[in-house]
Amino acid sequence: MDLFEEKKSGGFQSSSPKENPQFSEPLATRMRPQSLDEFAGQEHLVGEGKMLQRMIDTGIIGSLIFYGPPSSGKTTLAHVISREIKAQFEVINAVLDGIKELRNVVDKAEKLRKLNGKKTILFVDEIHRWNKAQQDALLPHLESGIITLVGATTENPFYSLVNPLLSRCQLFELHPLTTKDVRLMLNRALQDEERGLGDKEIEVAEDAYDHLAEMAGGDIRNALNALEVAVLSSTPDEGGKIHISLEVAKESIQRRNVRYDRTGDEHYHYASAFIKSMRGSDPDAALYWMNAMLEGGDDPNFIFRRMFIFASEDVGLAEPNAITIVNSCQEAFMKCGMPEGMYFLSHACLYLSQCPKSNSTKAIFEVNREIIERGVKDIPPYLKDKTANKKGAKYLGVENASENYKYPHSHPNNWVDQQYLPDELKDKKWYEAGTQGREALLWKKWQEIKNQGE
Repeated sequence: MDLFEEKKSGGFQSSSPKENPQFSEPLATRMRPQSLDEFAGQEHLVGEGKMLQRMIDTGIIGSLIFYGPPSSGKTTLAHVISREIKAQFEVINAVLDGIKELRNVVDKAEKLRKLNGKKTILFVDEIHRWNKAQQDALLPHLESGIITLVGATTENPFYSLVNPLLSRCQLFELHPLTTKDVRLMLNRALQDEERGLGDKEIEVAEDAYDHLAEMAGGDIRNALNALEVAVLSSTPDEGGKIHISLEVAKESIQRRNVRYDRTGDEHYHYASAFIKSMRGSDPDAALYWMNAMLEGGDDPNFIFRRMFIFASEDVGLAEPNAITIVNSCQEAFMKCGMPEGMYFLSHACLYLSQCPKSNSTKAIFEVNREIIERGVKDIPPYLKDKTANKKGAKYLGVENASENYKYPHSHPNNWVDQQYLPDELKDKKWYEAGTQGREALLWKKWQEIKNQGE
């Protein structure tokens, strides 16, 4: 059943147990905010005097895109807006629905507007899942004003939505809900006699409150479900009071909710924090973000791939063995699996975090840019293949230019002063040696050899 299914009269279905004798909705559904005053969090959007709050007050709502992490209240806020401005509320899930369902909503909206002038808000959940053609199908209906779009996405809209759609919508970013927001809703559920648990005498210990709010990880639905389980599974004392202790709270919500979507922007944010912590040589922070990724369900092999890249990109020649160490750790992980595999992830992570750092390997991209922009110049004649040049030189009756090549191993320290780049680039320098670890020693020794040769 749609949470916001309408009665034939056009109003929203009551969520009051007293009006519905067969009431069986979970607490989290019953406590979903019905007005802006009940909405928790996102003060930067709906707080006093904020833009979205002013738009709701005036009743002038354009098409909106809500961008934020899971459980930040995108769906609830869209529902609240529709109720505040007394608009028809229609829901489409971009994973399950497509253009056919969109047409049905548009037809219904046209009839409703002609009948009583009522505005229709179309909420498209996970709108980033729609392809370009599906997103484009919205455009004429937004321009005609038949529907007002509220799209919800967990992915960066500038990458996942087409520009024509973005240009017709106002973008609002929602932040993760805080522990304070969760506690507010828990307290409200305990006091609300109509939709919540206020008709029961319940005493919740302070540490039990803290546990439910903290373990919910900003997910109000998760916290309310746990509170309901705790209440329904507890036996009242002789006076009819239900006591929720820390032990009961722990049994009701046993695993902390980790706010993480391994397929969305959060995945890349966490990966970025992980890499930057290793680059900053902070092993504790690197372990923290790596564990956050693992708890969120990330593939350990993805983490190893990131460490492989890091071993060359950020450690590089400062510690050439880094890539070998990471490779050995991954092979050990593949042989042992979890949970012992955590040792190998930790081994690689801690090693890379403490390695001397060098990003000199980036020189290859500078050279690549040079070639793409200016093309490849001629090879100095003495660097060309001797055998390949031999026949041509004999035929033309000229000296084989390859004979002028100076063989480094025939000179002291296996080095001789010789130009290897094309004439146009002979003074060009792309590689900049790092100043740490093995690379610094190699570079110092190499400069000494060159200076002696000169």
